Amino acid sequence: MIHVIATIEIEPGCREQFLSAFHDLVPLVHAEKGCIEYGPTVDVDTGIAAQGPLRDNVVTVMEKWESIDHLKAHLAAPHMEEYKTKVHEIVIGMKLQVLKPV
Repeated sequence: MIHVIATIEIEPGCREQFLSAFHDLVPLVHAEKGCIEYGPTVDVDTGIAAQGPLRDNVVTVMEKWESIDHLKAHLAAPHMEEYKTKVHEIVIGMKLQVLKPV
């Protein structure tokens, strides 16, 4: 199993628009072979001192996949291309971290 953290920076003021498109995508990804977990998250104010500043223009996607091959297939899926087309004008950038439990 692998864990993936996708940090997506969105144009200011466009997070709700992005989340609307993303929520349409989630059931399609959940149906993919090898998907264990896939969902968007946003920063929450906790008052914990070690927490960095809240990022109003960031969506963090938490994912779990059975293998790297399943992740690669996900990234090439037709619905992912359609989603990217829908959000390309409001996404500033994305960073992907792929991790394995130890």
